[in-house]
Amino acid sequence: MTSQPVSRSAASPAPGSVRVAAIDCGTNSIRLLVADVDPATGTLVDLDRRMEVVRLGQGVDRTGRLAPEALARTLDATARYAKVCRELGVQRTRFVATSASRDAENREDFVDGVVAALGVEPEVVSGDEEAALSFRGATSVLGGDHPAPYLVVDLGGGSTELVLGREAPEAARSTDVGCVRMTERHLVSDPPTAEEVAAARADVRAALDEAARTVPLGRTGTLVGLAGSVTTVTAHVLGLERYDRDRIDGAVLSVDDTLAACEDLLARTREERAALGFMHPGRVDVIGAGALVWSEVVARVRDEVAASGGALTDVVTSEHDILDGIAWSLV
Repeated sequence: MTSQPVSRSAASPAPGSVRVAAIDCGTNSIRLLVADVDPATGTLVDLDRRMEVVRLGQGVDRTGRLAPEALARTLDATARYAKVCRELGVQRTRFVATSASRDAENREDFVDGVVAALGVEPEVVSGDEEAALSFRGATSVLGGDHPAPYLVVDLGGGSTELVLGREAPEAARSTDVGCVRMTERHLVSDPPTAEEVAAARADVRAALDEAARTVPLGRTGTLVGLAGSVTTVTAHVLGLERYDRDRIDGAVLSVDDTLAACEDLLARTREERAALGFMHPGRVDVIGAGALVWSEVVARVRDEVAASGGALTDVVTSEHDILDGIAWSLV
């Protein structure tokens, strides 16, 4: 289940640029960005950006361990990414591992496998650092088009990070709700039953209650959503016949349209989701839970902003995320 690279070039980096490889290994997918980064000019040029759904977090919420088949899928993908890095002459590499590998008892098997395949040790970052990297990646391209403070929400497979700030993070919280975790824990029917949906919503709302104690959601000037669940919902709102990164990146959607699209995806069967032209095969079974989490976040932030005397009418989708933040951290 692989997405094709955005672009590719074996030419040497321009003077002043550093060729870096950023790898983000989450609960659901493993992604690679090879880019030329120029710290003097503040530019990042993509050479290769790709994703594979490996479902590293398969069963971790239930067993506390990485499943052997999930580990094998992930290390196979890592070996393919290592080959790309060699071919493109990468100078610096950083491999960041997130929720599933934080939680697993046998994470050393994962660490040893990555070192053998790639030659660098994966960093099992904290939720707070994950949030900071996502914030850096997302806000690096917002410019002055949207009002601060920015609330960046990175909705992953096992966790969701919320980070608020202007130039840099000012408050952040990682929550243990994500599309894979909520699917495995609650949304087992096809389509999910009302009881399953209610239980999942209760989990997400409790997590947001906890996050709101750290992150003042009512201060949000612009809500920015990241990662596959959010971009898939965005494709649905836009009515895309196929996934189009350029149209999705920077899309500004109304809150009402976003919530309606989330409800529609949640209510569909897996067969109906799979028929959507923009749907990645690896997201068919978990997008309902992803849409549920995103709808709860959007509604909660809208209500918190309203309670603070403001109005949140739109949400912004970004294709620039933790991968970009990891790349910037290398220079």
